[in-house]
Amino acid sequence: MVRGNRPGERQAGMSLTVFEQRAVGPLACNCYVVGDEVTRQAIIVDPGGDADDLVEVLVRDRLTVVAIVATHAHFDHLIAAERLREVTGAPFHMHSGDRPLLDWYAESARLFLGVDLGPPPEVDTDLAEGDRLLVSEDEGLEVLHTPGHSPGSISLLSGDLLFSGDTLFAGGIGRSDLPGGSGGTLVSSIENKLFRLSDEVVVLPGHGPTSTIGREKVMNPFVGRGPGAS
Repeated sequence: MVRGNRPGERQAGMSLTVFEQRAVGPLACNCYVVGDEVTRQAIIVDPGGDADDLVEVLVRDRLTVVAIVATHAHFDHLIAAERLREVTGAPFHMHSGDRPLLDWYAESARLFLGVDLGPPPEVDTDLAEGDRLLVSEDEGLEVLHTPGHSPGSISLLSGDLLFSGDTLFAGGIGRSDLPGGSGGTLVSSIENKLFRLSDEVVVLPGHGPTSTIGREKVMNPFVGRGPGAS
């Protein structure tokens, strides 16, 4: 379920449970299965591959998937999206700004991997800033539009958990030299949106290890403000 934002509304709430976090697919994209321990409803974030393994997780933890979401439309975050959409019946969501990148899906996979992945997943709903993907009446993931890595890149916030996609990494930031990327926009998204979150917020990125907003504010060599920052 997607609920639109209300003027001035900011959802805090408790963090969702991360049932599974694993690197999937040929480029080791971090895929997250998150949800509500009571309702057992879950959202799959960045389904970048290994669809059958993810289905096993759903069965193991007795989860019902209510949404599948990609933080952006690069192929390494989408490979398992259509398969999981078919198996679970859950809708697939991403930001409307990345719709044009879907046309590059097959070509980019051939360019970077030398393989044919077939057509891109079908998008059921376009997301926008402030939308919420719900797993219960009150709890879910809030959409933060954080462009720069791609025009429609989003981060997803749940309490003190931030799923930052390829916008912000532990000790790094996303590349901005791919179609639709912008280095200035990327830095602005981090400084003016993500760095305004609490220092205690845990950063769960699209690749690599976790971090915190507080650590990245100080230690990140690209956007940090402490020793070693550029």
